[in-house]
Amino acid sequence: MSKNLLVVGYVWPEPTTTAAGCRMQQLLETFITFGYKVTFASTASKTEYSLNLQSLGVEEVPIKLNHASFDVFIKELSPDVVVFDRFMVEEQFGWRVAEFAPKALRVLNTEDLHALRKAREEAHKKNASFTIADWKNHPFTLRETASVYRCDLSLMISTYEMDILQQQLNIPAELLHHIPFMVGKTKLEWPPFGTRNGFVSIGNGKHAPNVDAVKILNQEIWPRIRKKLPAAELHIYGAYLPQQVTQMHSPKTGFYIDEWAMDVSTVLQHARVVLAPLQFGAGIKGKLMDALKTGTPSVTTTIGAEGMHYNSPWNGTITNDWDHFAQAAVDLHQNPTVWENAQLQGEQLLHTYYNKEVLQAQLKERLQQLSNTLEAHRSQNFIGKLLQHQTMASTKYMSKWIEEKHRK
Repeated sequence: MSKNLLVVGYVWPEPTTTAAGCRMQQLLETFITFGYKVTFASTASKTEYSLNLQSLGVEEVPIKLNHASFDVFIKELSPDVVVFDRFMVEEQFGWRVAEFAPKALRVLNTEDLHALRKAREEAHKKNASFTIADWKNHPFTLRETASVYRCDLSLMISTYEMDILQQQLNIPAELLHHIPFMVGKTKLEWPPFGTRNGFVSIGNGKHAPNVDAVKILNQEIWPRIRKKLPAAELHIYGAYLPQQVTQMHSPKTGFYIDEWAMDVSTVLQHARVVLAPLQFGAGIKGKLMDALKTGTPSVTTTIGAEGMHYNSPWNGTITNDWDHFAQAAVDLHQNPTVWENAQLQGEQLLHTYYNKEVLQAQLKERLQQLSNTLEAHRSQNFIGKLLQHQTMASTKYMSKWIEEKHRK
């Protein structure tokens, strides 16, 4: 008999426009291989980029916020596992799941630590150096950490974020599970150096770190590269790019704003080098994961590569100095030996840390172990029990108040 999985999504997945969408598609496909019957529910509206979940065999259910209809829905569904996509969704629906499907395993898919990304962005806007204290004292951190404790397990995509949750906030390892992007173990046949040309940068325009990175490319890095490679071209791809980005389009200087790319893999396999000068953000970066998967060396920052390479050699260069960044990009583009060595290092990263079969097996084992010991697991999570107590459940009673107001 198949088990039921309910995913409550913040948005409908868009794997062609966001790393979060790719991540969600991978998780859905993973649970399907585990034998789950999967239902995806969301309060959001779909877009032209939304994935057709029914094509994967996933049932799509629109739900309402602050409405008792969800209680009826989840009681009838009786899921074995509920995945909340981001902590904001857990705040809205976690208490309802706990009340009306108490035996369901509650899993938080963090995507990345939103509080970390927000605290870094705020420090960047102030032109101040980010410190870990900025994150620990950020109001989002309190909310996000509370969600981690209220859930039975939180899926973490970044090794760095696993570390700071345990080392800085003393969150028990029993509540966390590291699962990055997953790549199938297949023989990799990438286009060679000689058939590729030019530079590429990719990023969704709704994501502030990506917009900032395009500005850095335009103002700091690309002029340095063009000075050494006068005929070089940089193509920037991304959905939802704002006007401040699209108006940078300048064929005269080789700076092309091409907006959305339907097939990112094809785009990257035609390019020699990926550029990602990210100055703030969190999680691990989909654009750099795509670079690894397509055998395309990259130049990025410490923020860009954070949590991705486990101190192993990068598939290119990591630097926060724009002169060094530009020179490294030129070296990769012009020197086949440097480029091929970087590609080999990327292949090693893929096989060692992103093996789909290994990561899926680890997740399956963890979920099974939790399901078998759920009562004991919850009894040991005292802070989680405390946060579920009625005196702590402010989001629950605010939601009930709004629901009653709408009814009247």
